[in-house]
Amino acid sequence: MSPRLLNVAVIGGGIGGLCLAQGLTRAGVHVTVYERDLSPDSRLQGFRLNIEPTGSTALHACLPPALWEVLVATAGDAGSGIGFLDERMRPLIHIGQDDPGHDPLDPATGEHAVSRITLRKLLLARLDDVVRFGKEFTGFARATDGTVTAKFTDGTTSTADVLVAADGANSRVWSQLHPALGRTALPAMAVAGKLFLTEENRRWLPHRLLAGKNVFWPRKDFLFTAVFRRREDPAAIIARLGDQVRGLGLDPEHLLADSHDNDYVLWAFITHRDSLPAGYTSNADDDPVAVRELLTERTAGWHPDLRRLLAESTPDSLYRTGFSAAQPLEPWETGNVTGLGDAVHHMPPVGGLGGNTALRDAHRLCTALTAAARGEQPLAQALRAYEEDMLRHGFDTVREVVRNTEAAITRSAVKRSTARWFFRTCGIIPPLGRMVFGER
Repeated sequence: MSPRLLNVAVIGGGIGGLCLAQGLTRAGVHVTVYERDLSPDSRLQGFRLNIEPTGSTALHACLPPALWEVLVATAGDAGSGIGFLDERMRPLIHIGQDDPGHDPLDPATGEHAVSRITLRKLLLARLDDVVRFGKEFTGFARATDGTVTAKFTDGTTSTADVLVAADGANSRVWSQLHPALGRTALPAMAVAGKLFLTEENRRWLPHRLLAGKNVFWPRKDFLFTAVFRRREDPAAIIARLGDQVRGLGLDPEHLLADSHDNDYVLWAFITHRDSLPAGYTSNADDDPVAVRELLTERTAGWHPDLRRLLAESTPDSLYRTGFSAAQPLEPWETGNVTGLGDAVHHMPPVGGLGGNTALRDAHRLCTALTAAARGEQPLAQALRAYEEDMLRHGFDTVREVVRNTEAAITRSAVKRSTARWFFRTCGIIPPLGRMVFGER
C-alpha cells in the first residue's frame, strides 16, 4: 500500500486539538487547526491540570523531545499519592504512599501538576503556520470525491480529507454529525479557588495540604485539594534546556516569558444543588461574597485550617460551575468526520480525567492518521479502529466520573457513613487496602 497525501483539518485549539496537531506535524502529516479565539493569549488563565500517565504518554509521543522536557520541568510534582480524610482532617486512607520514586521524564509513570497557561504555550510552539486564529466554525459539507469542507463565519472555507471535532463540549462539528446527541445535567454545583502560597500561610497550612492531592469526605458535601509548585523556575530551565529549544528554531526566553505561575493550593468544593439555601439564587453564583457566605455555612464544624483555606483564597480566583455529562453514542458508519475529547464524551471536571482522556484521544487519532498517511492502513479502517477505542474508553471514563460525582454529592447519611467506614477500614487493614486500591 503506497503512502497518500493526507490533509487534516482540526476544529478547536484546546489541549486535545493542539496535541493532535503537534503529533501530526512531527509525523509529517499536513494539518491545520481552526480556532475561534482571536489570538494565542486569549486563554491564558485557569487552574492546574493533573497529567496522569495516560496524558503523559500522549504528550511525550506528540511533542518534540525538547518541549516534553520543558513541560516536565515547568510542571509541579503531583505529590505522594492521594489522601482520603474526614472534615476534621482525620486520615481515612492514603493511596500511593509507598510508591517508589519515579523518573518524572518517564511518561509511563510520570504524573505532573501542569499549569494550563504553560501547557497551552508549549502546545502552540512551532505551530505558527498550522493554527489559524479568529476562525469560528459554522458547519461542514461532504463532497462525492471523499473530501469535507469546513465553513466559517468570515465567509471562508477549508477543504480537507479528514475533519476533526476538537471544539469542546458544545461542539458544532459533533452536533451536526450527531444531531440527536444528548447530555445529562447532574444536580451538582462546584466552587473552586486558589490560595497562593506565601511565607506566612506556609507556616499554618497543614503538611498534608502541601504534600499532594487530598479528598475530604465530610458528612455532607465534598472537598478536593492539590498543591501546585513548579519543579524549576524559568531561568533555570533556560540555562539547562535552552540549547535544545533553540535547536527547534524557538527562542527559549520568549517561550517561557510570563510563564511563571505562582505556587498555590487548589481546592474544589462540590455540593448537591438541592442542598443550597433557599435564599441562594443562581445570580448569587457570580457574587464572591455570596459564595464565601455559602462556603462558611456549609463548612461549619470542619477543621479550622480547611475553613481558613477557603476563606483566605484570592477572591478573583473563585470559579463556579455546574456539571453535565454526554450521553453514550451508538457506533456509526465511519466517514471523514471524527472527533476527540469533550466534543464527543464531555464529562464533569472531577479528578481531571477529561483532560487526560482528550490527550489520549489525540495520541490514538494521531497514530491512526499517520498510519493511513504512510500507506500502512486504509484511512477508513484506521479511523474505524480509532473510533471504536475512543468510544469505549471515553464513555467508560464518563461513567466512572459520573459515579464519583454522585457519590460526592449524595445526601444519604447511610451512604456517606458507609463510604467513610469503608475507607477507614481499608486504611486500618493494609491487605484489604491493597486488594481494593492496589499497592499503597
